[in-house]
Amino acid sequence: MLPVPLTRTSARFLPDPTRVITKPFTPGAEHSLDGRSRVERILARILALSESEVTTTLSTTQVRFAARHVHLRSVFEANFAAVAAGYLARAGELSAERRLLIGAYFTHEYAIESAALTNPSIVLAPDQERLAPGEQRFVLSLRAIGEGHISSIEFRSGIIDAGGQIEMEAPGRNASTARHRAPVYEKHIFHTKLRELDAYNEIAATVLEALPDWFTLDQLETVIREVAEQYGHRPDAEHATRTIHWLASSNYESSFDPDSKLSERVLFPAGPTESQGMEDARFVRFTRDDGTVTYFAQYTGFDGYQILPQLIETADFVTFRIATLNGESAKNKGIALFPRMIDGRYAALSRLDNENNFLMWSDNVRFWNQSEVIQTPARAWEVTQLGNCGSPLETEAGWLVITHGVGAMRQYALGAILLDKEDPARVIGHLAEPLLESVEDERDGYVPNVVYSCGSMISGELLVLPYGFADVGTRIATVRLDDLLSELTRAH
Repeated sequence: MLPVPLTRTSARFLPDPTRVITKPFTPGAEHSLDGRSRVERILARILALSESEVTTTLSTTQVRFAARHVHLRSVFEANFAAVAAGYLARAGELSAERRLLIGAYFTHEYAIESAALTNPSIVLAPDQERLAPGEQRFVLSLRAIGEGHISSIEFRSGIIDAGGQIEMEAPGRNASTARHRAPVYEKHIFHTKLRELDAYNEIAATVLEALPDWFTLDQLETVIREVAEQYGHRPDAEHATRTIHWLASSNYESSFDPDSKLSERVLFPAGPTESQGMEDARFVRFTRDDGTVTYFAQYTGFDGYQILPQLIETADFVTFRIATLNGESAKNKGIALFPRMIDGRYAALSRLDNENNFLMWSDNVRFWNQSEVIQTPARAWEVTQLGNCGSPLETEAGWLVITHGVGAMRQYALGAILLDKEDPARVIGHLAEPLLESVEDERDGYVPNVVYSCGSMISGELLVLPYGFADVGTRIATVRLDDLLSELTRAH
């Protein structure tokens, strides 16, 4: 029997294969007997089509896909430009329709959540206007998993009233990815990160010395070309410059049309560190001492070989800044920021050794070097490993932390601990038994017997706890906060 009464609401989210985005279609690079690449062979066939065939094929394609995507013409134009830059010397001589058709042939749809819609976090929304007394509007982030198990970040919005009733806004029909641009980079961050990656050598030093303290991607690429000319094809030079460019490409800004619905905005992998997925974003509404609010989220970038923690920063869920996290403690999964500074410093929870809960401290939200273990697996349901389920929630009794534990048969369960408000390294309460375990209709899916959350929120007298189940779908539960805090502070 669970120690605290818990209510599963009617809110339920399952993957929808009709939610699609457009992506550039890049055929394989294999060459034929005549020495041409596959892209060149496809282009030759398109160029051989008659104008009437071009007109008919383009019209048919636009009619079939226009309702599924906004700005489809712009997508075709961008993908044509990308292909033309490398393969078409006289692109300007082609008709507008043929250019669009070439773009269409090098575009494809991707179902962003065809496999799963899971591992949610929830925060108070920036917009709290036009609400009835006791109501709060929230933003729910979700890990969408599509073809090839590539993860992206989606959003939903909803309203919860004082009684715990949840009304979700219907998701928009047309999902879309963001426009990206490179930011201005700080040189000292590159010094730090290259040393962490064991990639700082003579060549890296030469590149960085030629750059100002703040530099653009264009400036970096100019210096890289100059260094490549100076050092020729030395393997260490190619490795160093490739690593520096890879690091720069992993830091970028994304922006959406401000008139689009929140649920239509998809943060899809754009940097090399996350090429195979943006996983388990833990969003937090961070309030500074002057009252200004910034939303941060730490997530796991996966490139198919290794994982790296990344940071999202946004004020409005329209424009997002993506950056790498740095420092010897910024490793592994599950970093969750406290919602405010404590004694003038940032604080965060993490699971940097993959087993225990750590507390980390820093003067800079992007650099983490100080950490200490605050909780180790001790109970039967968490023997394998434990971790946090999102950012701590501030209550009068202390910092409330929802945790996850892994037990026998790799069953996941959610628990809770309470940290001292002034000294969050001190655990002052814990649940002896899980707060939430999977029920029968939540056990089966892509990964059986898993419940997992990336963040909860307090709404009035309730803890609002969204959670993923079986790595396939998401539900939202509520718990009376007083019941949970009473159990946490009761002597066990």
